Amino acid sequence: MLRDTLIALLIGFVVTAIACPLFIPVLHRFKFGQMVRDDGPKEHLKKTGTPTMGGISFLAGILVASLFLIPKYKEVAVVFLFTISYGIIGLLDDILKIKKKQSEGLKSSQKFILQLVVSVIFIMYLYKIYGLDYGVLIPFTGSFDKGIILKLGVIWIPFALFVILGTDNGVNFTDGLDGLCSTVTVIVALFFMLIGLKGSFSVTPVTGAVIGSLMGFLIFNAYPAKVFMGDTGSLALGGFVSSYALMCRIPAFIAVVGFIYMIEVISVIIQVGYFKATKGKRFFKMAPIHHHFELCGWSETRTVTVFGIVTIILGILVYLFM
Repeated sequence: MLRDTLIALLIGFVVTAIACPLFIPVLHRFKFGQMVRDDGPKEHLKKTGTPTMGGISFLAGILVASLFLIPKYKEVAVVFLFTISYGIIGLLDDILKIKKKQSEGLKSSQKFILQLVVSVIFIMYLYKIYGLDYGVLIPFTGSFDKGIILKLGVIWIPFALFVILGTDNGVNFTDGLDGLCSTVTVIVALFFMLIGLKGSFSVTPVTGAVIGSLMGFLIFNAYPAKVFMGDTGSLALGGFVSSYALMCRIPAFIAVVGFIYMIEVISVIIQVGYFKATKGKRFFKMAPIHHHFELCGWSETRTVTVFGIVTIILGILVYLFM
């Protein structure tokens, strides 16, 4: 399994590293540029016009690598289809943003309905496999043969929906600095790979496809970014993280290994709630929280590096106590 995972990693990397320099000029030609929020950090205004929808390039890498894996690992197809479905929702959002020439594409209600439909179909698939016998491994309690497994019964169905929607929003919010979402997700996928290999999950090789594809994308997405992943990429990655974790019955691990995703969402919730409660005051300088650190004087590269280090440390802790 490790060999196939590493081959998928190499395939994903090569395909994406080749696709990006071919795809970026096309995005420029059709003027598929990023629309930057007016209320964001002023330094980000210079990024207006940088090509977006770059997530298509690493999704191509994941696709080719997955085609190599699927004949041998059938469950890879499930995670890939869920990932690409969320990517398509993001693509629609990106296209509308470009068409409207503003930072909002799909309405919140429209996006939620599309996400809900895709998520329910995936949860129905999980129900077919596990029924109401779905168990969640609790982090820091050991591996599946020794750790604490919490049986949720019928509660796991709304729980799974919460995991998917919460994770996807978290990954989406994390995509706000050059290379941030790509870097954090490479690390998350790496530890998911190690956990999957330890548990011998047949879906594990798909992590190699994601890691390699994102590494190829980072060549062009790291600061200063030549291309952004857009919602096409961030929603797809949220779909990958949540579907893989649910398939392996480790969704609780997202709160630890994917702590950055969680804190990004929580910072927005706190900011909005505090703003309403105090009638205009702000808890953070700006939300999501990566913008708060920017306005505190951190550079983009420092923020990405620190968030990446935090993810590595938490991933090591999770892996050591499995």
